[in-house]
Amino acid sequence: MNQAAPAPKENMGNPVPRIDARLKVTGQAGYPADLATANVAYGVLATSTIARGSISALRLERARAVPGVLDIVSVGDIDEVDKPKFGNAGASSIGPLHDKTIFHDGQIIALVVAETFEAAAEAAMLIRADYAQETPSASFDSQGTGIEPAAGKSPMYKEDLKAGDFDAAYAAAAVKIDQKYSTPTQHHNPIELFSTTAWWQGDQLTVHEPSQNVTGWKTELARQLKIDPANVRIVSPYVGGAFGSKGPMTARTAIVAVAARRVGRPVRCVVSRMQAYDTQTYRAETRHRIRIGANRDGRITAFGHEGWEVTSRPDAYVVAGTSATSRMYNYGSVLTHVSLVHADRNTPGYMRSPPETPYVYALENAMDEMAVELGMDPVEFRRINEPEKEPIGGKPFSSRSLIKCYDQAAEAFGWSKREAAVGSMRDGDWLVGMGCATAVYPTAAAPCAARVRLTDDGHVRVQSGSHEIGTGVRTVAGQMAAERLGVDIDKVSVEMGDSTLPPAPVSGGSISTASVCSAVLKACDAIREKLFAAAVGEGGPLAGSGNAKLEMEKEAVVADSGKSARLSDVFKAMQIGALEEYAEFAPKGSSPEALKKLYAGQAEFHGGDQDEDSVKYAFGAEFVEVRINSYTREIRVPRIVGAFAAGRIMNTRTARSQLMGGMIWGIGQALHEATEIDQRHARYVNRDLQDYLVPVNADIKQLEVILVPEVDHAVNPAGVKGLGELGNVGTAAAVASAVYHATGRRIRDLPIRIEDLIV
Repeated sequence: MNQAAPAPKENMGNPVPRIDARLKVTGQAGYPADLATANVAYGVLATSTIARGSISALRLERARAVPGVLDIVSVGDIDEVDKPKFGNAGASSIGPLHDKTIFHDGQIIALVVAETFEAAAEAAMLIRADYAQETPSASFDSQGTGIEPAAGKSPMYKEDLKAGDFDAAYAAAAVKIDQKYSTPTQHHNPIELFSTTAWWQGDQLTVHEPSQNVTGWKTELARQLKIDPANVRIVSPYVGGAFGSKGPMTARTAIVAVAARRVGRPVRCVVSRMQAYDTQTYRAETRHRIRIGANRDGRITAFGHEGWEVTSRPDAYVVAGTSATSRMYNYGSVLTHVSLVHADRNTPGYMRSPPETPYVYALENAMDEMAVELGMDPVEFRRINEPEKEPIGGKPFSSRSLIKCYDQAAEAFGWSKREAAVGSMRDGDWLVGMGCATAVYPTAAAPCAARVRLTDDGHVRVQSGSHEIGTGVRTVAGQMAAERLGVDIDKVSVEMGDSTLPPAPVSGGSISTASVCSAVLKACDAIREKLFAAAVGEGGPLAGSGNAKLEMEKEAVVADSGKSARLSDVFKAMQIGALEEYAEFAPKGSSPEALKKLYAGQAEFHGGDQDEDSVKYAFGAEFVEVRINSYTREIRVPRIVGAFAAGRIMNTRTARSQLMGGMIWGIGQALHEATEIDQRHARYVNRDLQDYLVPVNADIKQLEVILVPEVDHAVNPAGVKGLGELGNVGTAAAVASAVYHATGRRIRDLPIRIEDLIV
């Protein structure tokens, strides 16, 4: 008998609707702040009005006098709580109520707790602070910033990368470019506001908060509160937009937990959209210098990428996208360097494809500029420099379907109709431009656990402490279980978003599908093995079929001879009504402590360019048409096409949705999105959805997503590369290239606005 489970299907998964779709569209899906909590009190934050200095005095008398105020937690009230830690599950090392130092504008100085939200909000507005104010440093060009090399400041960026003799190769190059690019500060604006609801039952603390890392938060919150992690439960069944902003835990969570203990009842704090700009993380502001040298035939001989990034005064948050840009093409020689610029700002953090979005924007802009210098088609230029191995360590790619992506996207877009001459394409009053760019994202997975239960009537329950942040991971985990156990997806229930479930890593870095599905796969295969043994064993419904190859289909064990046994009959032979398996998955290359770290809330990522055997990336190619009014300089994007290769696609419906959203976000990054900063006071200016610009329906016309089939057995057991962060990586550069093609104006600093195109 062959009891070995066949490999997972390699074709693209079925586009089944999300299993939680009806709950979401009918409003029945419960988000953390929606939880009906008896006797809940309401918390509102009071925040600083300066960006640098210290609190001389905090005046709370008028706030305490507001009817309904129960308590005010302020500086000195949480001395028994440890300060937050930066890294892993912590957003920043700034403990806003641990001392009187002010590190940034909008820093928390108090939490007011009252019987009603209105009373808490009124009291918070009445809090006054006297400050010893100092002149803040807002950004790159401000006086008083501190600068240091980024290498060694992050486990993910240990050193600046180099290969060959860049200086000699660049000096000898026949064609050269040396250009500077920049990307602005950008802020998350999830539809679901940030919130914390906490209550105590004896020594047990329960926190409902939108989170991308319930296991990590459980451990970090317990550390701060100096309690046993077993006494902490983090619950986040659904997340209404995250994209990195709800990955690391902020100082607010512990403050609300302390407040709940002090007042002896549940406390809920929903952060206003304006306050979120200062109390949560954001995309760091970056600057870049790129130098490329090439032969006349278009072959690159030298590539240099220097980056500068703004971070907070105390924390060394590192973006460091040179890990990807230095491996993108066949460069010949490479030189990179990344610097951190410490300013009086809150600590940046993860935002969808954190390193790749700003760094690949600079690279792909430069690639287009070099193609122009060479008089070469931008697609052909990339094709000529397609590598057999990556240039830093000479490692092969586990799979690389970039040229297939370019071929399919170019054909669908109609790239062959592009006229190469700048400004040569028009449609009435509109200048027409076409541009393209590469998208790339490292393929990784992390240790993960899952529990799967199959009953004799074909119902399946999947449990894992992962998170439904809108990507559809509940659905793809259910699909994996349905596929392996031969049941209909309608009979599968999936539980996620609770730290009491089997632990899963942070839902970030496009690892959730690969990690969770690999763990579910292992649990399901353990169930299959037991069912197959029982089916063909003595007294089993397929006894005597020991040499048959078995599969599970339509709630039955099916032999290749054509014989089959109903699932209920197999369970009857086993004299049980259900099978349950708990499985742990650890990616290839994991340390011996990897699973132990998982239970402690620390995710070990493996894959990307970190593995010794190969470089594991997902790739894509994006083509954009822009139209610019020759009189008003109004910019429109009527067409965008993207082709993406990301290993096995578990669900083509959710995959298209993710890639579509990423491409739209890329248009926003190119033309709309920027956080404006008052350079004098280091203060964010446009802290609302009226002034922080994002694309709306009217901005998006024709958008096409092409899923390029790809099989990669090296990445993980599920064959999944992940794509949630892939779609928005190349878009902004493609838009910038199209703007140049239409107008001859090379805009290197994002976002591109009308005023940039006025001659």
